[in-house]
Amino acid sequence: MAVDELVAIDVHTHCEVSASGRSSLSDELHSASGAYFKVAGDRKPTLEEMAAYYRERRMAAVVFTVDAEHATGTEPIPNAEIAETAAAHPDVLIPFASIDPFRGRAGVRAARRLVEEYGVRGFKFHPSIQGFFPDDRLAYGLYEVIEETGTVALFHSGQTGIGAGVPGGGGIRLKYSDPMRVDDVAADFPHMKIVLAHPSFPWQDEALAVATHKPGVHIDLSGWSPKYFPPQLVRYANTLLKDKVLFGSDYPVLSPDRWLADFAELPIKDEVRPAILKHNAARLLGLTESPA
Repeated sequence: MAVDELVAIDVHTHCEVSASGRSSLSDELHSASGAYFKVAGDRKPTLEEMAAYYRERRMAAVVFTVDAEHATGTEPIPNAEIAETAAAHPDVLIPFASIDPFRGRAGVRAARRLVEEYGVRGFKFHPSIQGFFPDDRLAYGLYEVIEETGTVALFHSGQTGIGAGVPGGGGIRLKYSDPMRVDDVAADFPHMKIVLAHPSFPWQDEALAVATHKPGVHIDLSGWSPKYFPPQLVRYANTLLKDKVLFGSDYPVLSPDRWLADFAELPIKDEVRPAILKHNAARLLGLTESPA
């Protein structure tokens, strides 16, 4: 990957359909999230289409699915498929995996294999959809592999558009994605690289506290248009967390084009802007940039 030639690195994009056409969400949840994000038309680009989309924009994208089969009954998109397609497009796609913590020891073995054999660089957790608290010892075997291999643990935090407007929220419980539940994880795995995904409404201050206190914790800015960012998030991104905040869009529910246009209007310092858009992610992911 020619990092120096990239405009930005989007650390948060979703693979929502497999090569076989299987969706990562039930039809009900998929339709509800589309309505929540006001997404018009089809929002299920294939991985090949995602590669072309980001290549056209001279960006790289971290791509993953969410394995929540235990809670939802929906079979996940294969992690190996995502990793193999990313390997065919190494200039633009960076593979993450997702493993349901309820898979136990089998999931731990799969995580190690995905890193060692498929080059996966991180793992996506969505506690609200997967139905677990991040500090539950259920997931600690996965964290051990992530810390040992130097890969990244990315946790959804705050409210989710998945299930929004469905009776009972589709059974999805917001309590699991309080970022304070990641604080114990960061303490117990001090060398693990962690990303708290999204502005963490209604727990923004908690997310900022954890990221400020724990050296390994970062924040990605995906899932929200920047014009809606809480003022304290913008203030910390400009100062105390300027090296730990990352550009993420949440594509395909939010396009990087819209995100970047709105981000350009924020009062972000000139010297901080390129760090958020690319340099912080390159460092976190171990991507090589030419010396300045």
